[in-house]
Parts: sequence; structure tokens; C-alpha cells
Amino acid sequence: MLLINKATIVNEGESFTGSVLIEGERISQVFRYEVPERIMNVCKKVIDARGLYLIPGVIDDQVHFREPGLTQKGDIFTESRSAVAGGVTSYMEMPNTNPQTITNDELLRKLEMASEKSAANYSFYFGATNDNIAELRKVDKKHVCGVKVFMGASTGNMLVNNEKALQQIFAEVDSLIATHCEKEDIIRDNVDLYKKKFGENIPIEYHPLIRSAEACYQSSAQAIELADKYGSRLHVLHLSTAREMSLFSNSPLEGKKITGEVCVHHLWFTDQDYERLGAKIKWNPAIKTVEDRSSLRVALIEGKLDVVATDHAPHLLSDKEGGSLQAASGGPLVQHSLQVMLELAHNGLYTKEFVVDKMCHAPSILFGVKDRGFIREGYFADLVLINPSESYNVTPENILYKCGWSPFEGETFHNTISKTFVNGKIAFEDGVVSEKLYGKALEFENN
Repeated sequence: MLLINKATIVNEGESFTGSVLIEGERISQVFRYEVPERIMNVCKKVIDARGLYLIPGVIDDQVHFREPGLTQKGDIFTESRSAVAGGVTSYMEMPNTNPQTITNDELLRKLEMASEKSAANYSFYFGATNDNIAELRKVDKKHVCGVKVFMGASTGNMLVNNEKALQQIFAEVDSLIATHCEKEDIIRDNVDLYKKKFGENIPIEYHPLIRSAEACYQSSAQAIELADKYGSRLHVLHLSTAREMSLFSNSPLEGKKITGEVCVHHLWFTDQDYERLGAKIKWNPAIKTVEDRSSLRVALIEGKLDVVATDHAPHLLSDKEGGSLQAASGGPLVQHSLQVMLELAHNGLYTKEFVVDKMCHAPSILFGVKDRGFIREGYFADLVLINPSESYNVTPENILYKCGWSPFEGETFHNTISKTFVNGKIAFEDGVVSEKLYGKALEFENN
């Protein structure tokens, strides 16, 4: 038995001094204030957590770990280790690998790889195409987090652009449908417009004008219209604009059939940062204006946005060279997402309880993750200890991504991830990731 003693437990909307007893993979007991002496006497290890926050492990509902086929950028082993170093104990990975995860055979292959390589718990989205509806009908909702539909082309070119196919997916797939929403014809027109002005070398600061707010809004509106028509369970990923917020409800998460995600880079950066960071902050959808960022921050508080994730998508720095048309879209984020959100809390934008709700509790509720996302007796012991009094500077030496860089390099956060527990075992401690791998496949209820 392992006891985390006298931490500040941040869980389910409150913070209190308490202790957590771990037996095997699960939380055995949660104590408020003092632990009975009989428990102290039988514990094999006691961690003194005074002055530290103890939170549930973060569940990231959108990552790209690049395996199979793109492992020069990242792989399940390297990126899951960077995840646990950042307090992320569970992830849901995207299908635009090589080969793409668009058949059940490829899905099983990924699950087998993760069982051998993952430091964190895992699930994989099943990718939709214009012609794989027969495969989508066979998706196992107990073990698959959802079906991913690219309604705008991004890395991997899995665009679903056939209207009949889109309607069939929304009408016949009874799993959660997660969408990337950008209107492709608007993007093409914008590319043509700026090519006339700049040729092929369109400066990077025009990226959010090419992949514009209108392109995002029209695509998100189309997805919501289809979901409303067919009664689908829709989750719109990486929302990036103020205008899109008018499409979403702030009703309680438990009753929603249409939900939205925001990513840390859209809450942190704005288009003013392209001058400083260039293509390092090129994502699809694009980082946009200060006004868009402000609206996203408010919508998260209001409950129109339901979860915070990363869209972690590592590329080599050589891939990020060039302007709006040449540089790859995406960047590594999963090691620092929790620290970013806690920094926003430190700055007074959110509370630490709110951060835990949006990064831990809400993903568990939204996806129906079984026995994870909360500090509760009987739940898996996916936990994170955070030192709120120890600052952390992001440097090349402590970046763990295989690609070796971060858009947050040089930032100093007012918090440090001290320890991460995955299924009751210490997966990360004082800057060092365990050589042992403790990740397990996620299971889902009510998905």
C-alpha cells in the first residue's frame, strides 16, 4: 500500500487537506485531514505531500503520436512519456497516421503497439473516409473513444468531402463523432487570393486569414446541423473563433449531445505571436486574434466549451520551415498543457478547481471514461502531485518530445509537476520518467 499524505486535494470543485491510500492499481481510501494510525502502520511507502496539490490525472482527448509511419516526428513510447511528465495520464490518439486507422485491423494493431509501448493510458479514434461506412458500423464503443471526421483537410489528408458520405456517417454511426471543422472551398479561395499577392511564399502571418474564421464557422455550423438532423453525438474539436461560440449551449455537460473542445494554444497564443514564433505556432485551425482568444476564454468559463486538450502534433523543426503554404501545421504540447492552464489560474483567469474540472473531470464525463478522471475510492489511481511554489523554466534540456522543441521554450511557469501516478505506480518523479510502462487501454461507458 502507498499513501500520499497531507496533500491539498483538488477534486470535484473543492480543495481540502487530505490523503489518498493506493492499493494495487486503485484508490482504496480518501481521508480528510488525519490518517488513522492503523493505516499509517501498514503502509509500505508514505509520500509527504504537504504544500503540494494532488489532482486526478489529465485526460487529453486529442493527440497525434505519429505511430505508425511518421515516427521520425514522435511515437507512442516517446510522446506518452512526455505526457506523463506533464501530468497527462490518459490520451485519445488520432487516426491520420500511415497507414491510417480506418479499418478495424489497423485499430487492433495500434492497440497492440500501445500495450507494449505506452507510459500512459490510451485509446484511439477510428477514422472516417468517404467510403468506409461498413467499417464504422463495426466500431466497438466500449474500447474506441470515437469516430474522427476531417471536415477540413489537415495533416494526413483524410478529408471527408462527399456530402452523401457525411450524411451517412451522421445518420448511421452511433458512436461519438469528433470533427475537425474547416470549410475547404473557403480555404482554397483564400489561398488563391493571397497567391495573387505573394505567389507561393505567403507569409506565415496570413495563415489565420487563409484558414479563416468564416471557414471554421461554416464548417462547424454544418456539423451541428447534421448532428441536429440525425440526433448524432457530436464533439467539435479545437474550436478557435469567437463566432463559433454562438453555435454552442452552456447547458450541463451530462445532458449535452453536442459538445466543444478548446486547445491550450488557442487559449494562450494570438496572431500577434506569429512575428515572434513564426510557424512554430502554425496549427489547423489557426491561432487567430486577441478577440477570438478572449471569447474562447470566456466561453470556457460559461460552459459553452466543455474540455481543454492539446491537439499535440509533433513535427521536426525542418518541417516547420517556410511560410503559410510550406510549413507543416501542428506542434508538441502534451508535456506542458497542465502547466499552461495552471499558469492561467495563477494569473487569475481561472481557479485551480476549474482547471481540474475541464482537464480531468469533464473529459471523463463527456466520453464516459470508466473509473478515471476523479479522485474517488475504487477509481484507478491516476494522480498528479504539483508543486505550486516551485517555478519551472522550459528549456531544451527538459523537453522530452522526440522532435526536441516546444513553442513554450523560454517560458517560466509558476508550478512544477512533481510526480505522476498511472494505475497506482509512479510513472514520473522529480524530472525523471520511469523506465517501466504502466499504461492500459481505456474503457468507455455510455459512449
